[in-house]
Amino acid sequence: MHRVAITGTGVFTPQDVITNAELVASYNEYAHRQNTLHAEAIAAGEREPMPMSSEEFIVKASGIERRHAMSKFGILDPGVMHPLLPERADEELSIMAEISVKAADEAMRKAGLTAADIGAVICAASNHERAYPAIAIEVQQALGIKGFAFDMNVACSSATFGMQLAADMIRCGSARAILMVNPEITSGHQEWRDRDCHFIFGDVCTAVVMQRAEETASDVAYEILSTRCLTEFSNNIRNNNGFLRRTREGHMVDRRDMQFRQEGRKVFKQVVPMVAELMLGHLADAGISPADLKRLWLHQANKAMNDLIGEKVLGRQPSREEQPNVLQDYANTSSAGSIIAFSKFSDDLPAGSLGVICSFGAGYSAGSVIVRRT
Repeated sequence: MHRVAITGTGVFTPQDVITNAELVASYNEYAHRQNTLHAEAIAAGEREPMPMSSEEFIVKASGIERRHAMSKFGILDPGVMHPLLPERADEELSIMAEISVKAADEAMRKAGLTAADIGAVICAASNHERAYPAIAIEVQQALGIKGFAFDMNVACSSATFGMQLAADMIRCGSARAILMVNPEITSGHQEWRDRDCHFIFGDVCTAVVMQRAEETASDVAYEILSTRCLTEFSNNIRNNNGFLRRTREGHMVDRRDMQFRQEGRKVFKQVVPMVAELMLGHLADAGISPADLKRLWLHQANKAMNDLIGEKVLGRQPSREEQPNVLQDYANTSSAGSIIAFSKFSDDLPAGSLGVICSFGAGYSAGSVIVRRT
C-alpha cells in the first residue's frame, strides 16, 4: 500500500464578475416586468407578486458579495436571465474541458509533473454538459495523458468523493499519479429568476494532482491521512432535468424544477449536524483531536453554515485564518469551493500541520479528507 499526497492544485477563474448590485438590478427589473404583466391576477389574489431582492438580503442570507461567470451578459439581461454560451462543434474542445485544461496546467506545474507522469483523469463535478463521451476523456486527450479517465457526479461533494477514489486507487497501485478536475459552470443550472436563490452560484474550475507521497517533488505537499464519505437521500436539494425529459408530456415547458431548487432552511438544519458529526467521528477514528487542527477548508455555500460547523467541530468560534472563506468573492461553486479555499490558503502552514478538507451538498452527501503538510 502506498501513501498518497496532494502535490498540486489549480484554479481557473472566469474574467466576468457579477456584483450583488448588478444582480439585484437585473432581477428586480425582471420581477417588476412580471408583476406588471400579471397585475390583474395579482390584484385579484390569484397570483402572488414576485418579491424584490436587495444587496443587504443577499449578504445577510449567504455572505456572498460577488461571483464569477463564464458569460454575464445574458444573466444580467431581464429579457434573458441565463448565460449565453455559444454551441461548439464536436471537433472543438468543449467549454468544460477547456477550463479543466487551464486549471490542470497550473496543478501539474505546481506538482512538478508532466502528462507522462499522470496515469488517470477524474472529472468530478455537479453538472456535466453532456452524458458522453466523458469530459474526463476529452481532458485526457487534450493534455496528452495516457491511461484512463472517467466522469463522476456527487453534486457539491464530487471533489472530496473524487479525492477518496483517487487516493484509494493510488494506494492500491492502479495509478502512480491522478489528476482530478472540477469544472463547475453552475450558472447554467442556476435559476436566476428566483429571489431566494438567484445569488447563490458562481462559475470556476479547480484541479488537484494526487500521487504517491514518496515520489513527490512539490514544494507544497499534503499527505492524505484518511478519507471518509457519507450519503443520506433527501429531496431538499434537487434538479429534475435530464435526458428522460423528452419522454414526458409537456417536456418542452420551462418548469421550475428543471433548474436548481432547494428548501434552504431544511438543508441548513439537517446538513449542519450531519457534517459536524461526520468530521468529529472521522477525526476520532483517526486518533486526532480537533484541537490539533490548524485549518478547516469547508464547502463554500453559506457563511453562517460554515461558521456553525466550524464551531461544532472545534468547540469554539474558528478564526478567519483557521477557517478561510472564499464565497464572498466566488459564491457557491459547488464541488470546487473547498478546493479553492485549500488552494488559496494552504501554502502558509508549517510542516506537520493538520487540516480537513470537507464538502457537503445535495444527496445529501458529505466528504471529509484529513491531510497533513509534509
